[in-house]
Amino acid sequence: MRRAQFLQALAAALGLPAAARAAPAVPRLERLRASNGGRPFAGDRALLTTVSPGRRGRDRAIVRFSLTGRARVRLEALRTDTIRVGRPLGEVVWATERVLGAGSHELVWRPSAALQPRTYVLRATVLAGGKRRTYGLDRPGRRITAPIVRVLGVDVALAHLSYAPGETTDLMIATDAPSLDVQVFHYAGAARFVERDLRTNGVAVTPSARVDWRAHRDRPARLRFLRAGDWQSGLYFVRARAADGRVGYAPFILRPRRLGERRVAVVLSTNTWQAYNFHDADGDGWGDSWYVSAGTTSVDVGRPFLDFGVPFRFRDWDLAFVAWLNRTGKQVDYLSDDDLENAGTGDRLRAAYDLVVFPGHEEYVTQRAYDVVERYRALGGNLLFLSANNFFCRVRREGRRLVRDGLWRDLGRPESSLVGVQYVASDYGQRQGPYVVRGADLLPWVFEGTGLANGSTFGRYGIELDARTPASPPGTILLAEIRDLMGLQRSAEMTYYETDAGAKVFAAGVLNFAASIDDPQVARLVENVWSRLAAG
Repeated sequence: MRRAQFLQALAAALGLPAAARAAPAVPRLERLRASNGGRPFAGDRALLTTVSPGRRGRDRAIVRFSLTGRARVRLEALRTDTIRVGRPLGEVVWATERVLGAGSHELVWRPSAALQPRTYVLRATVLAGGKRRTYGLDRPGRRITAPIVRVLGVDVALAHLSYAPGETTDLMIATDAPSLDVQVFHYAGAARFVERDLRTNGVAVTPSARVDWRAHRDRPARLRFLRAGDWQSGLYFVRARAADGRVGYAPFILRPRRLGERRVAVVLSTNTWQAYNFHDADGDGWGDSWYVSAGTTSVDVGRPFLDFGVPFRFRDWDLAFVAWLNRTGKQVDYLSDDDLENAGTGDRLRAAYDLVVFPGHEEYVTQRAYDVVERYRALGGNLLFLSANNFFCRVRREGRRLVRDGLWRDLGRPESSLVGVQYVASDYGQRQGPYVVRGADLLPWVFEGTGLANGSTFGRYGIELDARTPASPPGTILLAEIRDLMGLQRSAEMTYYETDAGAKVFAAGVLNFAASIDDPQVARLVENVWSRLAAG
């Protein structure tokens, strides 16, 4: 006799009222496990299985268990939330519910071929007598109690995010496709071939190469693909496409052969790309990022990016600015965060460039990179920040891992002393508002040709905000503001300052500023600032 049954019988024998008797326990799921009905993929285990929608032999997740008593069992496939830390559970993409008796059972999920490749938590709920027992409500970092299903697509990762012309590129690919067509695309650049990739808007710079992948359909493998061509410095994507339509991308920056081939450098925020990369490498159903779990303090920079290989919010923000550069014929050197760190000294950077541009969310910066940029400015180098929350957190590299160290302001080097403003608030874009011009009389050249004057409004901005602090350089000028957008004294401020050494520094003050560069007023404003700062 089970304990619950014994307690009920004892209560009845003692003449206790029914309400005082112990309620029957909710049946339990025992020996819970998952498989795909075919060959396991590398890394699969009792509570992790890999499925490949639409492909026979690996097209379903089979969940097996033993039920200790009759109950209603609900099974849900859950896409875990990867950004809103306060809401740790995400979207239910599939569910089934059955009334089952005691004994062994199995439930089957056949994911749609349209479902995004990533891991999903299979949350199981047992309901009986008005009560429930749940498996799979785990937070990241805790013991896994429910099956995890990895929907396999084409995962592609490069050994590095930056290459020089002539360097060999190594790809790590995970897919069970029998063959792949691999090709390189330059984002919005001139090319010898006319094929255009619709997802990245890139233009092909190599013909497609067919790769036989049959020997690697059960585990990731390395592919020595090509040497980076003698192409112009810029942003490129490797695309690997299977015949069934599955596709994966790996972005990389082609840096110049030597610093200073052009007098303006554009630094793409590759550290931030990886911090916001929610690819689940350890198979626990949660993205491996400190934006998912506070217990995560480092990320693997060699992982593929989750969203088919395109970095988080990349199409929304970075690509708009890169397209503007190409559209306006700007001649620039492209650098990654690693290239900035490897510049070695601010003196070398200053000798190479009159202007260094940070178009994206340059949030995570190593100490060497901070030192290099600070020295560059001290020598009269100009800086253009077109996003918000720049130079916020110190990180360090330990092999393939990017480790979060602490906030620069807490380490005695507030970012406003370099940028002019620093992060004050965010709300994931719930409140946005127009900038109000305040400094047109002080710096008329910034607003020349825009039609904007003091009191004019333009754009609609928010998400994350920057503002001046007591550490801002003396004479920092307020160009525009969105006052109290996220509460009292939580305003966005666009600023400009100059140093005695002749450095000129512009900061946009909002996260999504560069994304609005298709607005003619914004494009003219940026053009005005660019022309002044790029002139040296």
